[in-house]
Amino acid sequence: MSIQQVTLDQMANADGHALYLDVRTPAEYASGHWPNSINLPLSGCTPERIQSLCDELKLKNATIYLICASGKRSQMAATQLNGVIPVCTVEGGLASCTTDQLQSTAGRKIIPLERQVRIAAGSLVLAGVVIGFLVHPAGFGLSGFVGAGLVFAGITDTCGMGILLSRMPWNQA
Repeated sequence: MSIQQVTLDQMANADGHALYLDVRTPAEYASGHWPNSINLPLSGCTPERIQSLCDELKLKNATIYLICASGKRSQMAATQLNGVIPVCTVEGGLASCTTDQLQSTAGRKIIPLERQVRIAAGSLVLAGVVIGFLVHPAGFGLSGFVGAGLVFAGITDTCGMGILLSRMPWNQA
């Protein structure tokens, strides 16, 4: 079983025997998604769940396309599936398509998860510096902790803050 990378054009020209799985949060999905895609957040992306969806939709041997905002989470989902189910990840994710290709639903726009992580990390670093200068030098420890977390995220390709933020109420549909 393999993981194949495709472009949005290749995905758009797929035959009718395909399953499009959007692995973003429900709120991100609600703000705009690929037509006929199904929301299956990264945390629930298991071989059993995908097989169950294929069975429900009566799709035998369907090509499975994993989509997210930038391609990062779809790669993580493909890795999570561990080659049990052959999947195609969309290179560049939805960021590489035009807004007229997306199916929008009436709903509120949300800040993408990657931006939320940058905002939260930057805010915590700034707060640590301000606390360190104005209140107590131990405040610098907060900035150091966030910096260490970012280094860990870069090395392991796992972002604990992103996982935590994806579970927040504003990121649920």
